[in-house]
Amino acid sequence: MDAAEIDLIEKTGLSRIESAASLDDLRAAETEVLGKKSAIARLNTRLGSLSPDDRKAVGQVINHARARLQAAADERRVALGAEERRRRLEAERLDLTEVLPGPPTRGHLTLITQTRDELEDLFVGMGYAVAEGPEVETDWYNFEALNIPKAHPARSGHDSLYFEWGEPESTLLRTHTSPVQIRVMQTQPPPIYSIMPGKVYRKDTPDARHTPSFSQLEGLVVDRGITFGDMAGTIDTFTRAYFGPGMRSRLRPAYFPFTEPSAEFEVTCAICAGSGCRTCSGTGWIELGGCGMVHPNVFAAVGLDAEEWSGFAFGFGIDRLAQMRHGIADMRVLLDNDIRFIGQF
Repeated sequence: MDAAEIDLIEKTGLSRIESAASLDDLRAAETEVLGKKSAIARLNTRLGSLSPDDRKAVGQVINHARARLQAAADERRVALGAEERRRRLEAERLDLTEVLPGPPTRGHLTLITQTRDELEDLFVGMGYAVAEGPEVETDWYNFEALNIPKAHPARSGHDSLYFEWGEPESTLLRTHTSPVQIRVMQTQPPPIYSIMPGKVYRKDTPDARHTPSFSQLEGLVVDRGITFGDMAGTIDTFTRAYFGPGMRSRLRPAYFPFTEPSAEFEVTCAICAGSGCRTCSGTGWIELGGCGMVHPNVFAAVGLDAEEWSGFAFGFGIDRLAQMRHGIADMRVLLDNDIRFIGQF
């Protein structure tokens, strides 16, 4: 037994291991190359015929050869395992690609975005500017500057979604776009004629007329000599321009902390034409939003003199307007992503 013989056994074993094409084949190769009846195992039985010095030296060479063969087998096992996993994943892969019949079509803006764009164009045509603000607001902008102090009963109606940030209940997802009115009055001196569209968030239970996240558009006018009649005329002009002459509208007395006097404005339910249905809760009317003259406390919060300036504010849900204009019985369908519905607009 010499080094050449051990080297030949090692090379033959390495060749057998590297040629293994599967994990089962590799296990068979390991038995042939490193098992109890392998060529390298038979070398150990011949060590007894050598002198003690030669036995130690040759034994080390055999052990090193065995270690290299074992390392080669381990490396081949990793490679074969990775390849086997790749083949299995490829065989089990599911093609979830949705293929629509007919030629491919381009996507388009959602109904809500289309409605928002149309409303912005309408109010810009009436002389209003468009302003935007952050969707994450502080308690001061969302409530206190709008004459809704802490523990005010009006806060419970907003079902606010607060962040774990800063002081408790100091930061929240805005519940209305009214905070943008405060920001506009802080940064722009009167006269102000501005609208504020955007997303708002409340812990509402979804139903035919409500969703937890929806879009609002608010308007703000601040100037000298502004009256309630100016506000009523503005709302009437907007309603006729958006819905057309066939829809009726009305104002009902209401309460909002940030306006005084206040009103809600409603239009004839487009689903039942005023006869009463589930969407309008049997009243024949659908509330679109609220309005009123800006409260003196709101002017005080932004440093405006209520003796010199007056103004009005209004706000409504963009989703609700789209629902009424297009006769959508249940607002939740706007969130379903049903191509049969989306494709109609």
